Formats: sequence, structure tokens, C-alpha cells
Amino acid sequence: MDMAFLLCSSPSSRSHDHYLFYSSLSSPGLLKSSPFRHTLPLTHFSYLPSLHSRTPLQIARVSVQDPISEETQNSNFSEVPSFRYLDEKATPSSKSYIWVNPRSSRASQLQRQSYDARYASIVRISESLNSCNPTEEDVFKILAGLGDNIVEQDAVIVLNNMSNPETAPIVLNFFQQKLKLNKEVILYNVTLKVFRKSRDLERAEKLFDEMLDRGIKPDNVTFSTIISCAKLSSLPKVAVEWYEKMPAYGCEPDDVNHAVMIDAYGRAGNMDKALSLYDRARAEKWRVDAVTFSTLIKIYGMSGNFDGCLNVYEEMKALNIKPNLGVYNTLLDAMGRAKRPWQVKSIHKEMINNGFTPNRATYAALLRAFGKARYVEDGLSVYREMKGKGMELNVTLYNTLLAMCADVGYIDDAIEIFEDMKRSEICKPDSWTFSSLITIYSCSGKVSEAEAKLDEMLEAGFEPNIFVLTSLIQCYGKANQTDDVVKTFNRLLELGVTADDRFCGCLLNVMTQTPKEELGKLTSCIAKANSKLGYVVKLLLDEENVEGEIIKREAHELFYSISPDVKKAYCNCLIDLCVNLNMLDRACELLDLGLKLKIYRDVQSKTPTQWSLQLKSLSLGAALTALHVWMNDLSKALENGEELPSLLGINTGHGKHKYSGKGLAGVFESRLKELNAPFHEAPDKVGWFLTTKVAAKSWLESRHLNELVHA
Repeated sequence: MDMAFLLCSSPSSRSHDHYLFYSSLSSPGLLKSSPFRHTLPLTHFSYLPSLHSRTPLQIARVSVQDPISEETQNSNFSEVPSFRYLDEKATPSSKSYIWVNPRSSRASQLQRQSYDARYASIVRISESLNSCNPTEEDVFKILAGLGDNIVEQDAVIVLNNMSNPETAPIVLNFFQQKLKLNKEVILYNVTLKVFRKSRDLERAEKLFDEMLDRGIKPDNVTFSTIISCAKLSSLPKVAVEWYEKMPAYGCEPDDVNHAVMIDAYGRAGNMDKALSLYDRARAEKWRVDAVTFSTLIKIYGMSGNFDGCLNVYEEMKALNIKPNLGVYNTLLDAMGRAKRPWQVKSIHKEMINNGFTPNRATYAALLRAFGKARYVEDGLSVYREMKGKGMELNVTLYNTLLAMCADVGYIDDAIEIFEDMKRSEICKPDSWTFSSLITIYSCSGKVSEAEAKLDEMLEAGFEPNIFVLTSLIQCYGKANQTDDVVKTFNRLLELGVTADDRFCGCLLNVMTQTPKEELGKLTSCIAKANSKLGYVVKLLLDEENVEGEIIKREAHELFYSISPDVKKAYCNCLIDLCVNLNMLDRACELLDLGLKLKIYRDVQSKTPTQWSLQLKSLSLGAALTALHVWMNDLSKALENGEELPSLLGINTGHGKHKYSGKGLAGVFESRLKELNAPFHEAPDKVGWFLTTKVAAKSWLESRHLNELVHA
């Protein structure tokens, strides 16, 4: 193995015959009769320090394919002309080894004269070169301490232990002048290693050009060192460029080079190439490290293949490659973006059980995951753990927490987090911070608090954005302050902000809470914000007999013109508006349209044993309309002689409204009592109201008779 492979610690090393020079006589042990014989097992060196001891380990790595010169041998072992058992007679078995009595007066003398001692002095020279001025005068003066009998191994050791990129080229130049080099590429490689340590890619590339100018042929170690320098410098695209130019210089990348490039290609954005190399790695059983697996998980996560992230993680464990903290953090981030908080919790628990301590990146991934999924208790727990450890949050993480609290109505916790943020020395509230707080107060109907936060926002130099104005509209609507709703809308126009679908949806929602006599104030706002929506609202409010087909046609066009994520909200509000105005027929027409356009799905379901009405995603008005339609459908089924199942159920969901504290179930229970319907809340199924076939049939028949009487 040539020296560059050993000293540069490159994974692309290959096994060659090499010659170790090793000597340490500080305690009982064995000394080889030829200091370069590589066949001696290390277990014979019972006197060696721990492998964590720096000096012997470093010496074991210093080697070249050719034996050390006789000059070096003589200069370091002149006191040991023949190798036998010291203080004893030679025996036939002692031709290759000598035993040194640690109590012998010659032991310390031999140690001082070994190459081990010279190595230590060379390392001290390297340390001096790291801190000296980058001038020839200062550098050459320090290198004079090597003496006159300098050999190539000395040069390699000096450069290999350096970390100063400014003095390293001068040191290289010194040895090029002083020595007749057998393998000059090795000196270039260890100099490149200095640049890699300091992440100085510019100097590394300049040195590569110098190599070519001097006619020195680069080898695999040259390229692997520059590639790793580019990766450490966060320049994966540059790493890819160097990798791809290897064949042009007669260097064929090996398995280890290929494996390393999976990470580089992934970071450079060439996912197809990275995954292609990974497929080869699996087929050809390359050794892939944890960093590469972390990149693969990130690649699958960026492409939205979150199951692929988990598969890579399982493959990694199957190969007995232990995940590092980076792998866990990447996986936590991917599962957070996948909105799989339960898997985030599981992975985090596994990480802790495996002895890893969460770092800032871990906590950030957890906060993003729990915030996105609205796992508010878990998110707040992570926040308090971070604060308990003295960790500072950045603006993004604070805003993530505040947005989570806003979405679930945790007012007190949001205020606590906001006050903590204001005390922070590294970040201050931004427009998104104030937006979340105004949203929290607005959804709670706390007008004065919302207005106070708006004033604070303006004092901080932030103009209200569309989100803030949307929240204020909602706030004034809850408080029945219709004039303030109109003022806020006009402010939006003055700021030149374009009303988006959510803003218009908020205006529409406010209309469902506004007294009939004030609806006219809002219809003009809606017409200005969205003409299609304004026209549909105008048709619904028109007390004259507008044909249902006209309303359905215009509503159909409206739903196709808005974004998919607001269609259900719009439909709910339009139906609520009709219910509030006692226009049940129009509400039924809109519900029918919503079902046909698949805005609502599976509202009614049937199995052989149970017919159900699913109301979980419906507003109150839409749910009451769906109940009306279902009851009519049940009556028609009876009239047509259809057999009812043994059980009938209504599922209202088990959640409560995050700000009002009321769920659909509570309101629906009262409505069912008004209708004298025989549905009762199931004790073991939260949100379900059930009845039997017999009770339902009796009720439907009596309901039909009452309708006939009042007809």
C-alpha cells in the first residue's frame, strides 16, 4: 500500500505489501529484527500502549511500498547493531525478535533513539509550522530542525500532521527542493489533506493544477481527497464534477468512491443518479455509511416517498449499520413532513433508547412535526424540554409553536410563548408571530386584545398582511361588529392586497353569523372580492323564486373557479346561510350539488346490518340539511317496501370546536329531541347516536302521519 493511501486515510485504499516501522521500548515487549517486516501480528507487541494512543497509531500508518532507506535505519538504530535477547545469549528462536528488560538501563536509551522518538519531534515541527508566519524564511527555519538526513517519510509525516493551509504549500516546496522524491504524488496528496482539513477547496484545486504542470499524475487518493474537501465545503455539485472527471485522468472510481458519491449526488439534487448508485450498492454489496443513508432518507422524503424513507432505514439496520444522530434527525424531519406524528414519537423513543441525546436539530424536527400535526401537548412538551436545557429557539420555531396554539385555541400557552420570545436575545417577533396571536384572539372573539396586538404589530414596523386581515374580519364577525368588518375590508383594498379564496371564505362565514338586516353591508364586500361568489350569494338572498337549477349552475361554476382546499368551507357556509334564512329547499339543492361534485363524500352509507349518516366534516347547517334529506330517504325506503337494517346510526364526530368548546354532537342531541327522534347517544361510541329498526320504523311512520295531517 503506498503511503498516500495510508496517510490520507482514504477509504479507497487497497492492500499492498507494506513495511511498518515501529519501535517502542518503554515496557517489556518484542522488537523486530527487521523493523519493516509486515507479517508480525500486533498481538506480539504486548508492550504497546492503547490503540487510542496517538503516536504508535500514527507510526503504523506511515509506510511506502519500498523499504526505508538504509540511511534511516542506521540513523535510528545505530545502537542496536544485532538483534538478540539483550542481557542473554542468543538462541535459535531469537533471530527475528529481541526482548527488552524494562528494568534494563539500556531500555530508556533505546527508546530515545528509536524512530518513535524522531516521529514525536517531527510532530512538534508540524505544530510549529501550523502557527508560524507563512513566509519561506520562518518556515524553512523551522524545517531546519529536521537535520540533514531528511527522508521522504519525514516529509510525509510533517505534512500529514499539519493543518495550516497557508504554510503547507511552502513546506511542500521545501521538500521538493531538498529531496529526490520517488513518489511525489504522495506529498501532493498529504498537502491536499491539509486543505481538506481547513475546507479550502480553492487552494486544493490550485494545487491540483500545479501537479499537472509538474507532470505528476494524480491517483485515486488525489481525487477522493478533493471530492471530500468539496463535500465538507458544502459544495456537492463540485464534488460531482471532480468525481466525473476521474476517468479522464486514468483513475477508475472504485466501490468506495461510488458509495461516497451517493451522498454527493443526492445533495447536488441529482436524485436519479443517487438512487441508481444505491441500487448498484445493494446489488454489489458496497459498504455504505450512515451519512449516505441519511442522504437517501432525505431524497425519498423530498420526493414524497415517505414509505421509501422507512424502507431505507430498515435496510440500514438489516446491514448492521448503526444509525447516527444525523440519520435519526433526517428521519424525524421526513416523518414530520409526512404528517405522521405517531411515527415521529416512535422513532424519537428508539433514538433515546439507543443512547442518543437530542440536539437542536432533533428538537427542531420534533417541533415542526408536532406543530404541523397539531399534537399540541407533545409540541409544548418539546418546547419546555428545550427551555429546560437552556436552548434558544429561532423565529421559525417560535412561529411554529404559535401557529399550532392558534389552530387548537391554546390562548394561555400562546401568550406564554410570545412573552418568552420577546425576552429572547437572538430573535424578535415578525409579521407571522403577530398574525398567529391576532388569529388566536380573533377566533376567541376577543376584539380588544386582537386590536391591541395589531397596534403592537404596526409599532414594530409590520403592515398587516392578508392573514391578519382575515383574522380581524373573523373577530369582528364573531362580535357582530359588521361596520368594523366593512372597515377592515376597505383597509385591504387601500393596502392594495388582493383578496384570496380564504379571505372571501372568511367573509362568507361572517355572513352566516350576521343578522339578516345587516347582510346587505357584506354582500357588496363579497361582490368586490369575488364576483362569482357575490352573484351566488345574491341569488341565494333573493326572496323571489329563483329556479333551483340556476342556483346550482352558478354554484357549480363557482366551485370550479376556487381552490380545492376551500370548496367544502364555501359549500358549508352557503348551506348555513340558506338554513339561517329558512330556505331549506335551496340548502338541499346545494347539498346535492356538493355530493355530485364529491365535495362531500360518503355522507350516507349502508351495510347489511346498519345504515349510517356521517356528519363529521359538515357544518351545523349542512349537517341539519343532511339529516333532513336522510330522513326523507328513510321514509321513501319504507314506502317502497324496503327492509330497514337492525341498526341505524348518526355519527357527528367526537371533537369539540376548538374555540367555542361545543361539538356537533351537543347541538345535534338537542335537535333530535326537538324532532322526537328515537336516536340516543351510544355510551361506548363517542359522537354516535343509534336506534333500532323497530324504533326507527315506528317513528318514521308517525312522522309520515303527522305530515299528512298538516298537509
